[in-house]
Amino acid sequence: MPGHGRSGLHPGDAGLPVTAFFTTRAEGVSLAPYESLNVADHVGDDAHAVQRNRRIVSERAGVPVAFLNAAHGIAVEHVTAQTQTLPLADVLVATDAGVALGAIAADCAPVLIHDGASGAVAAVHCGREGLYRGVIDAAIAAIFDLRGGWSDGALLTASIGPSICGRCYEVPLDMRERVASRHPAARASTRQGTAALDIPRAIESRLAEFGFGEIVRSAACTYEDELYFSHRREGVTGRQAGVIVCEGPTGSARGAR
Repeated sequence: MPGHGRSGLHPGDAGLPVTAFFTTRAEGVSLAPYESLNVADHVGDDAHAVQRNRRIVSERAGVPVAFLNAAHGIAVEHVTAQTQTLPLADVLVATDAGVALGAIAADCAPVLIHDGASGAVAAVHCGREGLYRGVIDAAIAAIFDLRGGWSDGALLTASIGPSICGRCYEVPLDMRERVASRHPAARASTRQGTAALDIPRAIESRLAEFGFGEIVRSAACTYEDELYFSHRREGVTGRQAGVIVCEGPTGSARGAR
């Protein structure tokens, strides 16, 4: 699939034609067990530390970042320059230049999408339940709605951020088969041969089915790599983020590369 495992990117760079990156757990101010760049305000961390961490990430983005609070479903929210508060949502989309979106996760996959046709961007939180229920489809439908209808996906690019891999995400057999009934690429096995789910591979497969022009997928597993927060590894912990900045229609021309 195009872009899979693309190397040569600066660490954290999402490899998209607009400003887009993935954070790690480093270079923040939170204390254990949230050390140190935790951007989630729902995990028990000190609120002031979270706000400082969010400012650090916003400084990197160049504009304030609107961070989603996942509903673990398919809820979509359109963010504008005037948006003050966000409800629970699994997909944030934007078309206003200067709006930055952040998808928070710790084992689930943050997915960033750019549409070279409209300049729209999306930040998606995709875990097991969201994948099963169709959160990737919901994100793409929202973008095509902003275009004014379904059309060619070749000008769409996406980046799948660090998430738990299929070797580490052990689940009950019936749970694996439930998800795989809709997304066969999610079916996986652990190193021990037990049932598992490969969420990032399933996301990549679904994006390819929509004809995305380029798909970049991180090779990092959050469970294996302690540079990232992992809820499954640590229990009480922080969250990293995938961030994408909308540049509006003028920025979309950079997609033709």
